[in-house]
Amino acid sequence: MSPVVRRRAYIAFAAVCLIWGTTYLAIKIALETIPPMAMGGIRYTTAGVVLALALWMRGTPLPPRSSWPSLAFIGFFMLGLGNGGVTYGEQFVPSGLAAVLIATSPFWMTGIESLWPGGERLRLRQIVGLIVGFGGILVLVWPDLLASADAGSRFGAGVLALQLACVGWAIGSTYAKRFTHSTDVLASAALQMVFGGAWMLLFATVAGEWPRLAFNGKTTLALAYLTVAGSIAAYTAYAYALKHLPVSTVSLYTYVNPVIAVALGTLLLGEPFGARMLVAAAIIALGILIVSVRQSGQVVGKDAVIVDPVPVRRAS
Repeated sequence: MSPVVRRRAYIAFAAVCLIWGTTYLAIKIALETIPPMAMGGIRYTTAGVVLALALWMRGTPLPPRSSWPSLAFIGFFMLGLGNGGVTYGEQFVPSGLAAVLIATSPFWMTGIESLWPGGERLRLRQIVGLIVGFGGILVLVWPDLLASADAGSRFGAGVLALQLACVGWAIGSTYAKRFTHSTDVLASAALQMVFGGAWMLLFATVAGEWPRLAFNGKTTLALAYLTVAGSIAAYTAYAYALKHLPVSTVSLYTYVNPVIAVALGTLLLGEPFGARMLVAAAIIALGILIVSVRQSGQVVGKDAVIVDPVPVRRAS
């Protein structure tokens, strides 16, 4: 790899860490006037269409129609349930805390993979890591759940939505690894975003969100940032970094995102941050480290779109 390509790859990696770390704050701001499913639907449908048009102008063909059902399936779980769970959960959970909880995705990836036919079985080390990580989650959320019945129920719903988001991401990612195609990665990403956005628009309609949809200057800018930076620019950077850097390096963004999200939430939104949250985050990080060590090919995260079903270890 030439020095220029390597430098660009690390710049792309830094962009992924920064942008996806800031999307939690942007989601929190957009939620002030935009309901969660409507937000995700508008965001991903727009991003998918724009990316598809850009690829079409470049002469890159979209995936064949025979692959659309599989891409719709991935879009449902990774974006509809995955990102939808994040936007719903952030209604009741601080943005920094949401980022920490989403960082538990490797736990769910490991568990879902072990249950999938032909998947890798759990080893003792991974079981220990799962126990440690979920212990950190309990340290993080249990006092708030017990604080009061009313606050606890809303907070508990947010925590549950965030963990369901991790489950959806894990199911979609595990399926994507086994779905074979030969089209351009970004072309597949474009259709996944279109399908995922369509699912979320459907969810918004069923939930009756449209009468509550409103825009002001701040929430419009937040939604535009999520669409352009969070969905289009960051994923392009992610794909470039994954192509030129080791997976073990690129996967570090899952550790950096919560740090940025917590810092922004504390500084800009005045979200609470105390010693318990710091200790819990450290326990969760230890659990992730135990689970992930020597386990390549599973790059996970809230805002990425894993579109290449071939195990991504080939990218290194």
